Amino acid sequence: MRALHLRYPRRRWVVVSAIVVLLAAGGAVWWARSAGSSSANNPTYRLVAASTGTIRQSISSTGTIAPAQQDAVSFSVSGKVTRKIKGGLLVDIGVPVFLPASQVDIRRPADIGEYIGRSIDAEILKIDLERRNIVISRRKLLEKLRAEAKQKLFAVRAERVWPGRDEKILTAWNGLMIAAFAKAGAAFGDGRFVGVAATAADWCLTHLRDASGRLLRTAGANGQAKLAGYLEDYALLADGLVALYEAEFDPKYLRAAVELAEVMLKHFADPSGPGFFFTADDHEQLIARTKDLHDGSTPSGNAVAVTVLLRLAKLCGRDDFAEKAEDTLRAYRPLMEEHPSACGQMLTALDFYLGPVQEIAVVGKAGDPEAKRVHDAIHSSFRPNRVVAFHDPATGEPPSFVPLLKDRPMVGDRVTVYVCENFVCQAPQVGADAALKALA
Repeated sequence: MRALHLRYPRRRWVVVSAIVVLLAAGGAVWWARSAGSSSANNPTYRLVAASTGTIRQSISSTGTIAPAQQDAVSFSVSGKVTRKIKGGLLVDIGVPVFLPASQVDIRRPADIGEYIGRSIDAEILKIDLERRNIVISRRKLLEKLRAEAKQKLFAVRAERVWPGRDEKILTAWNGLMIAAFAKAGAAFGDGRFVGVAATAADWCLTHLRDASGRLLRTAGANGQAKLAGYLEDYALLADGLVALYEAEFDPKYLRAAVELAEVMLKHFADPSGPGFFFTADDHEQLIARTKDLHDGSTPSGNAVAVTVLLRLAKLCGRDDFAEKAEDTLRAYRPLMEEHPSACGQMLTALDFYLGPVQEIAVVGKAGDPEAKRVHDAIHSSFRPNRVVAFHDPATGEPPSFVPLLKDRPMVGDRVTVYVCENFVCQAPQVGADAALKALA
């Protein structure tokens, strides 16, 4: 069993059109989605996603999954952390080019003379290249720098005294991480990311629930879970499970998300008003039960609850989920109007509610190249108002709790795509070419 940890490396430049970085109380979650039809295949976007909270630094060997908070500094003997790197980087671009380590400051890529930040560094490299009469494309140069320079820099950094790390495991933050890795894996077609999300989800569902299936808030590095879960634990984990289902289509994750949503309705929903309380109705007695409405460093519990209820309503045909979500949106309309900057996630849920929402049912053979083309096309662009379900007829009947897949046969033994709205579907698109045209 592998474990998931959360880091927040500093950067001077990020591609925000493809990567949204959510800072979470000293931690970070990267959310990789493409901003256009070809963005998911942009190598720069892929690089930023893969190197922000990298798997290498997120996975530990402790056997636990902990999006842990790492201290900003190390408290150790002066000089061990901030010692100067001697020498520089020798980059092979046909002939060796020496980049002084004390001066290199890579920022925004532009052209061969300006890809380094506007400082003496640019002149040093430019002169060095011109002196050797070297002509090299920006892409090739950057690839060389990434392949060699980043490895050398990481090796040097690894010799430093590492900052301390809070090893507690938080259910809500795991939900954020599961969604992030699942969506990155789907957008970039990278099974490693989806695998990390699945490992994290399995661990959470096994170790962060009690005998009755209720979530626990936190656990230590030894995996011992404790404290009753809050609304954000249920909402964020359920949201992560839905994202994971849409990335790899294992119905167990969607079933678990439905179960968590049912607990939210039963124990957190306000029976006499809109929204959800932060604590359950059977939580230890407090002076008052509050409602988490405003987004902070993470989305509010109410906003994520509404979001996941709406998505599950579309995937699973649950009118009770949709009704509670709609009531909450209507009740908090004044809040969204007066304080939109504090209600980003709730506004996202509102946009989904207003629609139109595409409901896509894909029926085909798992591992079929045509089915993969369809999945890649679905996830290659950022279209949040869309839900996706998949079924392989070879596995038997589709899950009964996913009516979107009911009576949706595979035609002609080829991948078949049904594009629906409110469970009313267009004519089936047979084969990847026809499906891609319908999805464009």
